[in-house]
Amino acid sequence: MADPRLGGIGCADSTPRTPIFYYELACPACYLAAERVMDELPVVPEWTPVLWDPVVEPDRTMIELAAAERGLQPVRWPNPWPPQARTAMLAATYAKGIGRAVAFSLAAFRQAFAGGRDLGDEDTVLLAAAACEMHPTAVLKGIGMRSVAQTLEHASAGARAAGAIELPAIAVDERIFQGVRAIEDAAAALAR
Repeated sequence: MADPRLGGIGCADSTPRTPIFYYELACPACYLAAERVMDELPVVPEWTPVLWDPVVEPDRTMIELAAAERGLQPVRWPNPWPPQARTAMLAATYAKGIGRAVAFSLAAFRQAFAGGRDLGDEDTVLLAAAACEMHPTAVLKGIGMRSVAQTLEHASAGARAAGAIELPAIAVDERIFQGVRAIEDAAAALAR
């Protein structure tokens, strides 16, 4: 039987395995991972937004250096810190439901960490949505839907049930790879 965390794809046949990329928009380590995950995994992952514990104060120098090494725009830290990202996470969940999780999430990450904008601000969410051609009225309606909130809660519980204790996390089969080496470790597992 297929593992439901893997998007309905089992591993008993020759079907390529679909990894799951768990992320939260308020997490700078997830931002850095999001900018790399599509290029560095041999299989396109399923992007799954999750609500996580409050983001602790990151090592800002390490994040800024890592962003510079990857050729990203200089990091501008959202104010206030930590970001209140629930609205943005609901929008990411809604975006996933309409096939725009990657585009919306990258736009929201960039608004937060390249633009220094507050993810708790509805205007920031709508700017990210506009960048991937999501209609503002639909987004506002989507983030208010009970089913979207339940999907986000279910995904968050699913990440924890899979064994994630920190983000970013990538599930491959029954294994979970997390933290700063999540992409490298998941890529190695998928290459086997």
